[in-house]
Amino acid sequence: MNLLYFIVPLAMAAAFMAPADAANHKEWPAKGDAHIQVFDKTPVCFRPDSFSGYTPADADGVIRLVNGRIILKKITLPDYKRDVDVTLKVTVASDGDRWDKSGSCFVIPKESAVNLLSIAEGKNTFPSIDSLKYENMIGIVPGKDYVPTIELMRFMTPFGVGHYSSPDDSLSSKRRPVYIPKWEENVTWIQDITHLYPTLEKEAYVGIYIDTWTAEGYVASMELDVKESRLACDAMPRRHVKPLLNTVYYIGQSYPDIFSRKDVVVDFDMPRAASNVRLKYIVTGHGGHSGGDEFVQKRNVVSVDEREVLNFIPWRDDCASFRRFNPATGVWLIPRVAAYIGKDGYTTKEIEEPLASSDLSRSNWCPGSDVMPEEAFVGDLSAGRHSFRVSIPEAQQVDGSKLNHWLVSAYLVWEE
Repeated sequence: MNLLYFIVPLAMAAAFMAPADAANHKEWPAKGDAHIQVFDKTPVCFRPDSFSGYTPADADGVIRLVNGRIILKKITLPDYKRDVDVTLKVTVASDGDRWDKSGSCFVIPKESAVNLLSIAEGKNTFPSIDSLKYENMIGIVPGKDYVPTIELMRFMTPFGVGHYSSPDDSLSSKRRPVYIPKWEENVTWIQDITHLYPTLEKEAYVGIYIDTWTAEGYVASMELDVKESRLACDAMPRRHVKPLLNTVYYIGQSYPDIFSRKDVVVDFDMPRAASNVRLKYIVTGHGGHSGGDEFVQKRNVVSVDEREVLNFIPWRDDCASFRRFNPATGVWLIPRVAAYIGKDGYTTKEIEEPLASSDLSRSNWCPGSDVMPEEAFVGDLSAGRHSFRVSIPEAQQVDGSKLNHWLVSAYLVWEE
């Protein structure tokens, strides 16, 4: 058989396909990688005498909210057309606060006219919500012209790292275990936040919140690294982020113990159908007393449209691995029988072994750890109304000084 019968049709097909194929491989100009030093050892503290509820940007562009407990800054990124990878790095050291405190690195949603900044400036207030449904816990769910603040990273400060790390410090010099060569000077966390790029692109306000009530507080640094694809035809996908819930008490909110009394159900709208939707769920339990929600395992059940997508107990039992970051933690001596090498080989005797408060297991966090989001595959969502539910059936209420509560933030992500 003549090979021309095969070659000619193939050549003609290739000629017809070439223009469309070329159109699908448009080349995008490179903008270059970006490194942004957002904050550099910037104080995060509680100083009503120095910082009002809102303090305008200083020479470094740093805005301070809630008497210095939040630092905020506007950033600008290149207008990328190629795909990118985004990495967040946060470094914290004590500037005199010796306690473990909740921390949150966040971005203000661009679509939210009412937000932490406009509220602190006195221009807006949190939208009114159904007091029966949400118990007047303002700002935790979407409302008129408002969506909840988006967490870039949740973290927990260690006990006094940096300020109390000197080997001669009177507080910590006798608390260092033999297996720790030295106290660290700070703690650093790094997370990939590429899925949150839409909240940062072009311009955004990003910040750090630490729940400190001391004038000394902490010093915090924040860096963003954006790596651009080296492939000219690697176009930026259309990424989407939909905030659903955030109970972190950044500004004016009370301790969120609502989960001890009821599920939190959030209705949300999808303007158009979406495929391969994922849920990001960040959760930590608190209540630092014996038997509090910080120290007792509690199940979290999360549903979308009444379909369960997460059912787990948020818990960490590796907190002793963070000991080098916790020079100021409290220490108890626990008696036990220990085996050791004596002059005639192994023998045993009763010893007292130090147990640090920072060693204790906790509800999804350790003093000095970041908190990775749990991810659940939601799948396809149609255009229109949907619901999101969080249930923590055995959560405890705030009871006087027993401040049981759960910090939960959640958002959906998908691509087109």
